[in-house]
Amino acid sequence: MKYSEETLSSWTSPLSETEKQRVENTVHMIKTALQAFEDLKPYQYEVFAQGSYGNNTNVRMSSDVDICVMLTSSFYINYVDGVDFGFPNASITYVDFKKIVYDSLCSKFGKEYVVVGKKSIKISSNTYHVNADVVPAFQYRDYKALNSTDVNRYVEGICFLASDGRQVINYPKIHIKNGIDKNNDTNYVFKKLVRIMKHVRDNMANDGRANKEVISSFLVECLVWNVPNNIIMQGNTWSARLQNAIYYLWKEIRNDSHRKWGEVSEMLYLFHNGRKWTDAEVKKFLSDMYQYLEF
Repeated sequence: MKYSEETLSSWTSPLSETEKQRVENTVHMIKTALQAFEDLKPYQYEVFAQGSYGNNTNVRMSSDVDICVMLTSSFYINYVDGVDFGFPNASITYVDFKKIVYDSLCSKFGKEYVVVGKKSIKISSNTYHVNADVVPAFQYRDYKALNSTDVNRYVEGICFLASDGRQVINYPKIHIKNGIDKNNDTNYVFKKLVRIMKHVRDNMANDGRANKEVISSFLVECLVWNVPNNIIMQGNTWSARLQNAIYYLWKEIRNDSHRKWGEVSEMLYLFHNGRKWTDAEVKKFLSDMYQYLEF
């Protein structure tokens, strides 16, 4: 085994106190910027953490923060066929809302630190705050997921437009809840195992053995999510748990049994044509990881 049990155990820990403080500084600055900006005052919105930080699966030395600014006074809707609740048209376009969020962040962090990316507004780090991805979004009310004809009964997600105009729909709050539930059901092994696998992926990338753009942090978390709880909890060492998880995932992809794997939210499939990763790439990554760890 390439790494000692002591090393693997150290990787199960969340951020150091110093890193945690810089992350908290960043979140506070983002919220302060939004609250102080006059152009946002007419609108109702919610600010919450998502991604690795929101899911508490971020790893040391990789303490970026992902924040969603979700407009709730206007929203996108996925109706049950034949149902329409007659909501009024949105009071602002997505493009205009994103511009207001961008301007508010520039006023706080300075334009030299703020750049509009493909899916988010990126804030670069300094000694006080970490890198941040701020995602302006509209609330997404998914009635169809529940086959609901009740105006107050829907699955809540977010919806935003990428730079190419493509509509993106995610369910970050459900992702967070499901992750907490699986962590509790596995006696807190799930999130620790995710952190270990993220550390290994980072080291593989540094050694030229993995592409972090394809094998994303999100993908790693979703892969571990799809490992059954009984397998996650097998073994008395982190080495054994890691080996069991990697082998299970590789075997399921080899046997073509992964088609119905979901994201942690279980609202979207993990494998489909629109993904940046393919079946073959993930299968190779798992095989390479197994060999890299010298199992």
